[in-house]
Amino acid sequence: EGRKLWGTMVNTTRNLARQIWVTVEENSLQDRTEKEQALRLIVGFAIATKLHLRQDKDLSELHPMLTEKQYGQLQSMNSPPLEVAFWLGDYLQVQHLRNTINPYQQRAMVELLDLMVDVLGGCERILKTPIPMAYSIHLKQLLLIYCLTLPLQIVGEVGGWCVLVSGLVAFAVFGIEEIGIEIENPFGCDPNDLPLDAICQTMERNIKDLMTLTPSVEADRVRYQRQQNNPV
Repeated sequence: EGRKLWGTMVNTTRNLARQIWVTVEENSLQDRTEKEQALRLIVGFAIATKLHLRQDKDLSELHPMLTEKQYGQLQSMNSPPLEVAFWLGDYLQVQHLRNTINPYQQRAMVELLDLMVDVLGGCERILKTPIPMAYSIHLKQLLLIYCLTLPLQIVGEVGGWCVLVSGLVAFAVFGIEEIGIEIENPFGCDPNDLPLDAICQTMERNIKDLMTLTPSVEADRVRYQRQQNNPV
């Protein structure tokens, strides 16, 4: 379930970044700068979500994705991903007011942003729904009773090998129980947890590649403006 949610996160960030890069009109160098910052914020949301799920208070990994003002504000926030989502939503609203995107385009991008926040909520649900302690204790007690009584059940069949067989069975059943506890939180830094660092790095590379491309509509707009400024 956690991997499925992060797969949704990857696809949604790609779609939102692509729509912003292609759709939002650029009428000045400032518009271009703000658009690039918006794309960095998309990656910042994923990184902030990763740090939030790991309860990591060190936000230095987010520094390259934010302005100095944003980075300073984020230090005091309880939920950094929601603050980044707020900045993205604010950017889309400003672009709508500037008429650089139409209402339909804004609605489509806001829906993608809402889906990213839904993914955050789904990950928090997994993180905050561990196996109940009473269930875990009861399960350990049942396994312990089973393993202690197992030699009495098999001694007539395996004779002196009952100690070795019982040990192997105990190792197997207690190992399965420990695996169940270990995978309660798939967002940590253990080798068997989800590779969130690699996923976020992939998102960052995808966004950087996207920013090297020039949409055809933008190239046509620049060409048209040059023709208007320098008529033949």
